[in-house]
Amino acid sequence: MTDRTASQWVRLIAMRLFAHLDAPLMGLLLLLLLISTATVYSASGGSADKMMAQAVNMGVALTAMFLVSHIPPQRLMQFAVPAYVVGVTLLIGVALFGIVVNGSRRWLDFGITRIQPSELMRLAGPMMLAWYFHYKQATLRHRDYVIAATLLLLPVGFIAKQPDLGTSLLIAASGFYVLFLAGLSWKVIAVAGASVGAALPLVWNYLLHDYQRQRVLTLIDPMSDPLGAGYHIIQSTIAVGSGGMAGKGWMNGTQTHLDFLPERSTDFIFAVFAEEFGLIGNLLLLLLYAAIIARGLWLAASAPSLFGRLLAGSIVLTFFTYAFVNMGMVSGILPVVGVPLPLVSYGGTSMLTVLTSFGILMSLATHKKLVKT
Repeated sequence: MTDRTASQWVRLIAMRLFAHLDAPLMGLLLLLLLISTATVYSASGGSADKMMAQAVNMGVALTAMFLVSHIPPQRLMQFAVPAYVVGVTLLIGVALFGIVVNGSRRWLDFGITRIQPSELMRLAGPMMLAWYFHYKQATLRHRDYVIAATLLLLPVGFIAKQPDLGTSLLIAASGFYVLFLAGLSWKVIAVAGASVGAALPLVWNYLLHDYQRQRVLTLIDPMSDPLGAGYHIIQSTIAVGSGGMAGKGWMNGTQTHLDFLPERSTDFIFAVFAEEFGLIGNLLLLLLYAAIIARGLWLAASAPSLFGRLLAGSIVLTFFTYAFVNMGMVSGILPVVGVPLPLVSYGGTSMLTVLTSFGILMSLATHKKLVKT
């Protein structure tokens, strides 16, 4: 075998291995992970252990994305119903046998490990709805939207009862994006929005827990309890504002390194980034998120099947929603709901979920046309 032939074989193998990874999107995601590495290192005070753990999280999540990107859409469709049924069954198990952690019943203990079934529904929910609309596309009627909404509200209701209002609303949003992309009428959306608005007093008085109402009141007036419920918002907004135009410099954030900022490696990592890199850094980060979302929507539009377009569109818009909610709560314009900044915050579960979903997106956009069976 000549050197030229060997290089051709290497090139061919590389093309086969990476055929289902979209190069522009991969580049943007890797850049965001690089920002995560620098910001987590600063937020942890230069902890080598935390950086090693984050590197492991990234490695596992990127591997999962690579493997999932090679699963054909036909096989993903076969997973939709079983994943949904398993997820709902586990949520019922949580309601009956789940363990209570910090006042919420969200976990199932299997002895050797604990799982949080609501994380599974982040993908299983919209995947199920995309599967349903794909097989109903030739005979789609108004009742099909009602059935799909019921399939969505079932797990959302179980998650809200845990209670985990933040996750339940975000999963509801991911399912709504499928309904919207499947052609849900604007009139129906307007009526539903008006109905939700009219029901807010009932939700406030009878459905929300005391701590959830306190979060809303704290958003309106954080100084009403500056050392208690309002502490997180006050300190995060101080950090964001103190960054100024160009920031204080990497590893030089005073709110971060003097331990004023809570949860600085996870939920409030955007405040760390804003303090150290300022308005210019924030704009560049927003531009990076916008580029990822734009590329993702382009891939979603190019998916060759209705299932692919609906699921891919939901994945991208859900990614946008998570980023918007996190930045909003850190900036003091949304209540604190415990949502990490996607692909920047420290932690393995969120990163695995997000990169797996992007692996699904790449699979849907790069495989051949889905054959309806």
